[in-house]
Formats: sequence, C-alpha cells, structure tokens
Amino acid sequence: MTGKAPAWQLRRAAGDDLVAIMAIENAVFTDDAWSTGNMSAELADSNGYYLVAFPPGRPERIEAYAGLRAPRNLPQADIQTIAVTESARRHGLGRTLMQRMIAEARDRGAKEIFLEVRADNPAAQALYDSLGFERIAVRPRYYPGGVDAVVMRLVIPEPRVSVA
Repeated sequence: MTGKAPAWQLRRAAGDDLVAIMAIENAVFTDDAWSTGNMSAELADSNGYYLVAFPPGRPERIEAYAGLRAPRNLPQADIQTIAVTESARRHGLGRTLMQRMIAEARDRGAKEIFLEVRADNPAAQALYDSLGFERIAVRPRYYPGGVDAVVMRLVIPEPRVSVA
C-alpha cells in the first residue's frame, strides 16, 4: 500500500460531542456501552480529561475518543475509555490518544496510571504492552458475557528532554 497514513487533529471533548461519542461508543462496545448520562457526566467532570480525534479540517467527523480520570495532585490516574472507529484503526490513532492521556496524567501530578482491558482483546493489550503497561491483576467475569478484565498499570516515566 502506498501513500501516507492519515493525519488527525485532537481537541478537548465538549458536551456538543456527546452524540458523536455515543455513536462510536455504541458501535465499538456493543455489549457494554456506557449510558449517555454517564458519558455526559464524564465530559463535564473537572477530574476528567477527554479528547476527540478527527481528520484535519473536519471537526464534525469524530473518528475516536479517549478519556482519563485524573484528579489534580493525586498519585494515581485511570484510563476510563478509548475507542476508535473501525475505519480509523491501524493508523496509530489509539497510540496517539494513549500518549496524550499519559502526558495529561503526568501534568496533573499522577505517578501511575491504571486501566482495565478485556481479556479477549489482544490488539488493545498489545498496544498497552508496547506503551509500558504491566499486567497486575485479573478481575474475573468483569465484562458482559463473563469476560475477564486484565488490570494493567504504568509507572509514568518522566518526560525526556533532548537538546536540539
């Protein structure tokens, strides 16, 4: 395949994005999607940090979102959710969103970040492994259908600075 990978723009999610976020939420998490009310509350919560991703110049075409819960100056943060539309997968968008979530957690004072991932989602697990997350526990039958959750933790690395 020739041609370059698609470019994305990220911006802070707002209440106006709720309909687009819920469309992705329901398409990606068919058995365990959050309710509109829960998602709306997350977007409005000052302890949260949600981003949406869209093609350049097309802010109405949201292709992915991610959310973090990270109260300021607390040592722990949690990745709440991340979802990428089928058509936008395998172009590094999930990695980009996760890197921004980690950076935001660090900026808010967190030293470690946690997440749960379905035991039957090897692609997501591989992404988290590649970002340095370690598997620390299993929550049996956490997800609908009796699927276990793998609990993962990242000790947030200090930012690296190099002289140009």
